Amino acid sequence: MTASKEHSSGGDNFGDADPVVSYNRVWFNIMRTQRKFFPRIAKALKTCGINDPIWYEILLEVDRAGPQGQPMAALEKKLFVAQYALSRHVGRLEKEGLLRREYVADGRRKQILFLTAKGEGLHGQIWPIYWKAIQEEIGPHMTTDEAYTLSRLLIKLLP
Repeated sequence: MTASKEHSSGGDNFGDADPVVSYNRVWFNIMRTQRKFFPRIAKALKTCGINDPIWYEILLEVDRAGPQGQPMAALEKKLFVAQYALSRHVGRLEKEGLLRREYVADGRRKQILFLTAKGEGLHGQIWPIYWKAIQEEIGPHMTTDEAYTLSRLLIKLLP
């Protein structure tokens, strides 16, 4: 029986006998790490009115896009957020008065995002709180060299 058939049929999916099990370990550890740190970091961001860490990334990317605005479709790809979820977050940011969207009629339903006056520069106010939460949660678990190594490895998983 091949390794892939053995694994798909309920073989030892977590033992070290087959080297490809390492990919399973990566996947489950990425998910567990996210579940461990996300709630505490999200709680820190709520102290400055950010209800989800993705809001920071959205505000930052819209600001980086400048006066021409950030196309919603490009933001989906950049942040790896499904359209329906991104639309929901953008709607909430609009309700908070931080973003506005314009619809462009070009044969498709294209949306361009812009910061409002209230949203301009807000990511700069949020960043010190976000930075501190990240340092407190992740910093005690690894050296800066290990953090850079892990970051480089994770970047390899992204396009």
